[in-house]
Amino acid sequence: MAYRELVRRWHEAVRAADRGHWDAALDAFGGIAEPPARICFNMGCVQLLAGRPEAALRAFNKTIERDNSLAVGYFQRGFVHLQLEMYEEALSDYHMAFSHLRENPFIDYKQLGLRHILYAWEVLYSTAAVQCHLQQWQEARVTLEKAVVWRPERRTAVLELALERVQDHLFLEPMLVPLGELFRPRKKEVEQLDSKDFLGKPKVISSIIPNDEYIGFEPLRPQKQGFYEPSADALRDAESGYHRVLSRYRPEEPSAPEVAAGSLVFVLGRAADGWATAIHDGQKLHIPSSLLEPASRMDKWKISTGIPLPPAQVPPSRLPMKQKPGAPEARGGLRGHRQAGGAAAALRVLAAAAGGRGPGPARPAGPAAGQAGSAGTAGHAQVWAEQPTGVWASSHSPQDTGGQLPLGSWEHSSGAKTSKGVSTQSA
Repeated sequence: MAYRELVRRWHEAVRAADRGHWDAALDAFGGIAEPPARICFNMGCVQLLAGRPEAALRAFNKTIERDNSLAVGYFQRGFVHLQLEMYEEALSDYHMAFSHLRENPFIDYKQLGLRHILYAWEVLYSTAAVQCHLQQWQEARVTLEKAVVWRPERRTAVLELALERVQDHLFLEPMLVPLGELFRPRKKEVEQLDSKDFLGKPKVISSIIPNDEYIGFEPLRPQKQGFYEPSADALRDAESGYHRVLSRYRPEEPSAPEVAAGSLVFVLGRAADGWATAIHDGQKLHIPSSLLEPASRMDKWKISTGIPLPPAQVPPSRLPMKQKPGAPEARGGLRGHRQAGGAAAALRVLAAAAGGRGPGPARPAGPAAGQAGSAGTAGHAQVWAEQPTGVWASSHSPQDTGGQLPLGSWEHSSGAKTSKGVSTQSA
């Protein structure tokens, strides 16, 4: 059984016993599966209150079985044994109760729910009462003298009176836990049996959805008719919500906007005179109800709520590399400069070997642009021309040199003009 249910039944049984309903209390205690020692102790005390010592004895026997170190259980069972005139068993129970006190002057059971303090001198006093029934007067006198050692100061008169009765061979009345004192559940545990609503019942104060009475957390909102979307009849009879304008309408107010046919407006309410108050293009206007019809679900999806759409699920591309200032814009221009530089270096070497001067970065002397010419020095020949190209180039075609061995060709760009030349050697 869950501890919560145990506490509930325990509390109900104790309340029934306080009202004097012994049978109801016993039924509530009996409904607890595998009751602990404190519940069995309560059942024995209720049986005593009902005047059933035999049933009480069985309950206290179960109490000792559940907890064989419960001193107050031995103490109560000894009282029942004495009531049933089972003196030997009662004397054994009182001896066990005193031994489980472990030489303490008392045990306070308040922490366990029993508002009673079991004193060592009370156990000894009850022991002496049993010895009196067994005609052990001398042993009873010794036991009472031992009780005086354990007694509190305010109980001295009780023990002195008991000694006088023993000397006169009079019986003593045993002590017991006061009737009606039971093990009770903790107050905090009883208060927590009933769930408490600290926040109160929520309610819908404002919603853009018509007939919205749902209370909960999204996305656990049930998607059924009447929550997300009203029924078709509700849409036709609704006084507020999105409506479509059947025909073009021009309001009489000069400041009110003109409404085109097929436009969607949000109706705030309808009046009895057949006019409706609506919002269109952020402005309020009055429009005849006969020109309105409820908007369909697809129309509502077309309404812009002002919330941007999520980004497209496309991975970002690599950012373009920044070009340095003055760098060529195309790869062809860069490759041409590199080739031109190599050709110029080769022509300089050949010209130095022939005793002449090869083409350099400066414009060579010769005819005007668009003409052709030739010059030779020590078997070398140069053929050059100017045309509006734009880069240096290298060529080794024998046909361009009239069958002579080519040494190199060059092409140089200077501004809007280009110079070309070919250096050869006779075979």
